[in-house]
Amino acid sequence: MAMSVHRIQPQPFFADKNRAFWNLQSAGWAGAFLLRGSSTIANGQPVSSLIPVVISTVTGYSVTLLIAVVFRFLQRQRPIVTWGASIVTVVVAAGLVAFIDAWVFSTQNRSSDTAGLQLFLGAFYLSITLLGAWSALYYAINFYLTVEEQADQLLRLENQASSAQLAMLRYQLNPHFLFNTLNSISTLVLLKQTDRANAMLSRLSSFLRYTLINEPTAQVTIEQEVETLKLYLEIEKMRFEDRLRPVFNIDPAVAQARLPSLLLQPLVENAIKYAVTPKEDGAEISVTAQPAGENVRIVVSDSGPGLNEGFTRPNSLASEGTGVGLANIRDRLIQAFGERQSLETRSTPSGFSVVIEMPLNLDEPSKVAA
Repeated sequence: MAMSVHRIQPQPFFADKNRAFWNLQSAGWAGAFLLRGSSTIANGQPVSSLIPVVISTVTGYSVTLLIAVVFRFLQRQRPIVTWGASIVTVVVAAGLVAFIDAWVFSTQNRSSDTAGLQLFLGAFYLSITLLGAWSALYYAINFYLTVEEQADQLLRLENQASSAQLAMLRYQLNPHFLFNTLNSISTLVLLKQTDRANAMLSRLSSFLRYTLINEPTAQVTIEQEVETLKLYLEIEKMRFEDRLRPVFNIDPAVAQARLPSLLLQPLVENAIKYAVTPKEDGAEISVTAQPAGENVRIVVSDSGPGLNEGFTRPNSLASEGTGVGLANIRDRLIQAFGERQSLETRSTPSGFSVVIEMPLNLDEPSKVAA
């Protein structure tokens, strides 16, 4: 019997700031007590000598809670006010803790010859050291958390900007393709070929419905992208019939590799424009996908004139002749994969091709256990 395995994800220590504070507060003062207590016992003092240590630890624990409240208020002030008031707060708190420690010690050791001022100064030195270290740690942790929060916020803003740019690039494709298709439908209507016009309009509706259900920033599998291309080519077959000969060769090993949705459609559209349209007998358009080491290589090629036979066809990524096609794809690849991608065009006597390489990102299989 299969059952789902729910992996427990460890939570960051500072995910709950309030809980983290109490954990650190308790652990810190417990450590201070153990250190001072073990030192007292190691020096041959009786167990009763731990009483002042316990009282001092409880006092320090309580006073630092009050300091934390003051520091939270001071953090919202101007820097000069924050640091000046913080120093004063630590000094006053250290004086209070030192007074209590000196009083407890003198009460327990009435026969001691140590003067009250000397006791106070000794306790004050220890208290100012502990509270100073506590305060420095408090501000250091808060500074770290502030930097982390700002970094997370910046990352969220960058992701939002990247998503917005991806959406813009993705939405460029629909109006571009829609204009060409509606122009073809209009031509069929003018030629009074209403049945073909209705069929093309119906297929256009199916194509748009299929593509618009995806988020503009979503990635789809190569298998899904090919299904979308087939819908698109069904529309174009209405115009070119046997002159348009599509061929798909998708290696099963990369069928589930992910890429931005509608990435290949403008390549096929360009192939139709520059290979199928100008040739009387049309052309073959081939889409292949296969592994290339840790990447996947996708090639969209055609058997058109390429750059030969005196035919002018843009093959530069910066050329404006490709419309939104190659420039759009280049930008979307950069947004999706950064430097881990490449796009190049090739022209041979047998045609023209565009070669894309990108990381082989596969769908994560579901995890089950017996």
